[in-house]
Amino acid sequence: MLWWPVNAVQALFTLCWTLPGLLIAYVIHAVTRSQKLPLALARRIWAPGLMFGAGARLRVEGADQVDWSRPQVLVANHQSMIDIPALFRTSPVPLRFVLKEELTRVPFLGWYIRAMGMIGIARGDGRKARASIEQAAELVRGGATLVAFPEGTRKPEGLPSPFKGGAFQIAIAAGCPVLPVAIQGSGSVLQPGGFKVRPGTITLRFGEAIETAGLQPGDRQALARQAHEAVTSLMGGTA
Repeated sequence: MLWWPVNAVQALFTLCWTLPGLLIAYVIHAVTRSQKLPLALARRIWAPGLMFGAGARLRVEGADQVDWSRPQVLVANHQSMIDIPALFRTSPVPLRFVLKEELTRVPFLGWYIRAMGMIGIARGDGRKARASIEQAAELVRGGATLVAFPEGTRKPEGLPSPFKGGAFQIAIAAGCPVLPVAIQGSGSVLQPGGFKVRPGTITLRFGEAIETAGLQPGDRQALARQAHEAVTSLMGGTA
């Protein structure tokens, strides 16, 4: 099958579906000063629309065993940008993502990130990174659920790369659980190198929450290794 015309239409659909959604969310937030409705729209309308446009099917395992009433930090491997709508679609609660600070400077997207209370982490600037981590911890202490991709970059195939410590520092500072999530198949649905989309199944497996009570900041690397082992195991591998 000749895929480039299909992918061109899908790219146009993604743009036309996302940009108005960002503007609507921003206007709603500006009027109501609330993040609740825009995040609900992302979960119920934007994310399902993108999944449909990509021809992606979702298979979810273990989400029904999660205590979603607790604020927590979800940590997942990162295969593709479509991981974000897949997680939005799967979670019954609003999600805020921990992202690279550079994304907060992208027009439209950056406005949405800031308005929705998502956290941009400045790499290479320790002072700003620490301030962002404390901001994220305060958000969780206020009842929010965060999502982080602690590999620090996308890896479309294979087992996850070692996890960096920032997400775990947030969880320890907030005193909240870490919830490991394994994502498989998304790197085949939205492939690296341009906009290469192929229909397929994305599987999300939710593990058991890892408690952080009693942990100190110096424990973050050990916690990162524990979470990495959990995600690797959920993917069917060995750390």
